[in-house]
Amino acid sequence: MQGQRLVGVRHQFTVDAHGHVLSGRLDGDGMGGGGLEYGSVGHGCSPDEAVSLKRNMSSPAFSSNPPHTIADMTDSGAASAQAKVSTNADPDRVYHPITDLPTLASCAQGAAAMERLKGDAARPGAVFKGRNRNGIYRWSTTCTVTDAQPGQVFAFDVRYLGLPIARWRYDIAGADGGCRVTERTWDRRPGWFTKTAWIGTGVRDRDAANAEHIKLTLQRLKDKAEAG
Repeated sequence: MQGQRLVGVRHQFTVDAHGHVLSGRLDGDGMGGGGLEYGSVGHGCSPDEAVSLKRNMSSPAFSSNPPHTIADMTDSGAASAQAKVSTNADPDRVYHPITDLPTLASCAQGAAAMERLKGDAARPGAVFKGRNRNGIYRWSTTCTVTDAQPGQVFAFDVRYLGLPIARWRYDIAGADGGCRVTERTWDRRPGWFTKTAWIGTGVRDRDAANAEHIKLTLQRLKDKAEAG
């Protein structure tokens, strides 16, 4: 597969032997409603109609004593969107809906579904597909869990056809008989890729959309946790 040019729905990519994208081109005049995406929760793989590339995973994700973190995209720099919410639920109770994929998908604004692809629990190296929607637009992404510390932190990286798209992170800290939850995201898309993003998703200002989505998502997670 190395050096091979793959053609999907009006886009082309050259990949290496591991399925990582080396170069690519998007025909911005004809992505239709299938398209791309980039940053909303539920995040990265190709749409169903497009060619699907599998990312090579070499982390020891599901050993008997898996690590709490794996290295990939970083949290460096200011987040492109973030918000906090306080709840009277304890950290462990909040951690469950964040790491249970069907529950997270039901709370995450813009997410249609989240489907586990690799692994049977929220552990570093676990992989899931996020199916997203925005009006008539539909797309899917592939997400890899990088951090999973019960009652403390959950984070994952988002990719589309092997390209870095975004990093998402939930931090939980005990406070005032309950806890405070902070959700943040970092836009990791290549510059050339952002120029046609809105064509596939209908979202022209991704940071503003994510900021609003995070507020809605956190309130729903708070309600879930406090309802028990």
